[in-house]
Amino acid sequence: MSAFLKGSNSSKLQVSEFILLGFPGIHSWQHWLSLPLAMLYVSAIGANTLIVVTICQDPALQQPMYYFLGILSVVDIGLATTIMPKILAIFWFDAKIISLPECFAQIYAIHCFLGMESGTFLCMAFDRYIAICHPLRYPSIVTNGLILKATVFMVLRNGLFVIPVPVLAAQRNYCSRNEIEHCLCSNLGVTSLACDDRRPNSICQLILAWLGMGSDLRLIILSYTLILRSAKLNSAEAASKALSTCSSHLILILFFYTAVVVVSVTHLAEPKAPLIPVLLNVLHNIIPPSLNPMVYALRTKELRTGFQKVFRLSLEKKTRHQ
Repeated sequence: MSAFLKGSNSSKLQVSEFILLGFPGIHSWQHWLSLPLAMLYVSAIGANTLIVVTICQDPALQQPMYYFLGILSVVDIGLATTIMPKILAIFWFDAKIISLPECFAQIYAIHCFLGMESGTFLCMAFDRYIAICHPLRYPSIVTNGLILKATVFMVLRNGLFVIPVPVLAAQRNYCSRNEIEHCLCSNLGVTSLACDDRRPNSICQLILAWLGMGSDLRLIILSYTLILRSAKLNSAEAASKALSTCSSHLILILFFYTAVVVVSVTHLAEPKAPLIPVLLNVLHNIIPPSLNPMVYALRTKELRTGFQKVFRLSLEKKTRHQ
């Protein structure tokens, strides 16, 4: 895709590379932020990898609900890895230069993984809706085949859906400035350097966000409305059990979509302190991958039991080899 972007716009681009300056206003000491960011990245990779390995190795966890959790973990690893290696390279090795194709590819990857995270939350909400509202039909509806189709659909939808964002960014005319007051290539941050009108990019991003994540959120709200209505028709105990089953999911959904709205509003408002939207943008891409496995591990007994089994098996293997 990078080659396509470079080739399709070679006649317009006068700037050959961008320079990512990091966090605006704190360039002299921003390297100190690398430690907490690196810790968040390591925890995101480690915890999500542990979840995927545990689900693969523990037969008790090989159920639709945990398959979707495994997919979410893979998406989280992809989202964190899209931005963190470059950010750490900026802080540790002063590697601020990024080529235009690499920058547009990062824009594409960020939008793609955020869309897939939103789509995974929708799949998990649908899974809980069928499990609670139609328990007798659950095994016949939520099958491995359905999970595979949903996964392929999510990949194709977001892989194709967000292509206009980097393509439109590549069509802009970057004729003078090439320094970006950011740690990563965000669509609005990059196109702010363009010498021509960037409104088509902003409008495109808004429309795609409304059609993609906006539609996902509306369907998620509908699913949980139906879940609560069904639970209330049964008993207070059933409503409490339904909320307990879905609490982890609801916490993560609330955090994810609230962060999306806050980041969008701060960018559109153009605050006097430019550090705020940049910091929120970075944290929005690294905190959910770190937070998701922690919330599920703390609130899901079956997952904690699976972790113990995996650790026990690994210790037994080490003991045998010794």
